[in-house]
Amino acid sequence: MSGIRVLLADDDALLRAGVAVVLGSTDDIVVVGEAADGLDAVRLCRELTPDVVLMDVRMPGIDGIEATRRVVATGSAARVLVLTTFRDDEYVWGALRAGASGFLLKRSSPERLIDAVRTLAAGDALIDPTVTRDLVAQFVARVPVAAPERALLDQLTDREAQVLRLIAEGRSNEEIAELLVIAESTAKTHVKRILAKIGARDRAQAVVLAYRGGLVR
Repeated sequence: MSGIRVLLADDDALLRAGVAVVLGSTDDIVVVGEAADGLDAVRLCRELTPDVVLMDVRMPGIDGIEATRRVVATGSAARVLVLTTFRDDEYVWGALRAGASGFLLKRSSPERLIDAVRTLAAGDALIDPTVTRDLVAQFVARVPVAAPERALLDQLTDREAQVLRLIAEGRSNEEIAELLVIAESTAKTHVKRILAKIGARDRAQAVVLAYRGGLVR
């Protein structure tokens, strides 16, 4: 199958059917499989080698957090996008730490969902600004500063630290460029250097490190 290969993991069959219809309306995205629980998601991810996994955090068997951790541990190239509601913020934080590349509200528009899949498939990460603010307010403020992460962040220049703070706000490269009055290509270069310096897989993991290292509180 050509196009972006997507695996749906959610115990709600009706939601899976709806998402499959939305993604199926595009020319470049194909749903290659559906999982009703976390163990099934890990197995199908290994068998079907999707590009993106849409992962619910609350599922029977093992939840989406543990499923994400196992998918990432296999070395899979699949990017995990967590679908959540506001009540799931604590689970979202756990999923990001487990290796998820982004998260999106379940009530997001079909267009937003399609764009999110394309964003992750392109190798980027997606942090929904609305969820980020709520996540910070409720949970991140209680995360203790970790010395190893702090040491990694100390390698950043002042400009790179500034860019990472904006990434943590959910800003895109285009928005970062506008706010800092720099070219978008320069913003992209800063982001790449930041990821390389701190050893982050993508922007989502960079955000986790920023909070755990105390750069953003």
